[in-house]
Amino acid sequence: MMQVYTRPEDAAACVRDGGVLAYPTEGVFGLGCYWQDEAALGRILQLKQRAVEQGVILLVADEAMLATVADLSAPALQGWQPEPGITWLLPPVAAVPDWIRGRHPRVAVRIPAWPPALALAAATGPLVSTSANPHGQPAAKNVQQIRDYFPQGLDGLLDQPCGPADGPSPIRDAITGEQWR
Repeated sequence: MMQVYTRPEDAAACVRDGGVLAYPTEGVFGLGCYWQDEAALGRILQLKQRAVEQGVILLVADEAMLATVADLSAPALQGWQPEPGITWLLPPVAAVPDWIRGRHPRVAVRIPAWPPALALAAATGPLVSTSANPHGQPAAKNVQQIRDYFPQGLDGLLDQPCGPADGPSPIRDAITGEQWR
């Protein structure tokens, strides 16, 4: 049975215990788990009917946490600064497993601009983030859509609203400048 949380700090226990959590981000709900929990990520991909080759995003709370998953010393990043709310494609550190990156050479990382997601990442450490929807469906923007999409399979739900963004965060390659969304 899915546990409902109202505070990010309480929902973090679900993630730390190996759970799969739905939570609000800047514009849509995300599904997440601890970034080094391959079994929990497998459950997310099964719920979404999504291939591991597509990769997932990691949420981090600050630049110190960002440095645990991205090689910020790469010469191509000289002068680069993270902008909250933007998902950046960055060179990964060796600790980032292939099942996080998928078929991509870089790791996708975001410092959330939405306080509940930021507080959750601060309480859990790097957190998987992928839109809360079955593959090919629109991303959930409210709790009812989460319940409709995933009547089973979630361990927890952070019951707070999404931010004001129109949809998922924009994605930018920090090295090439290429942008999506």
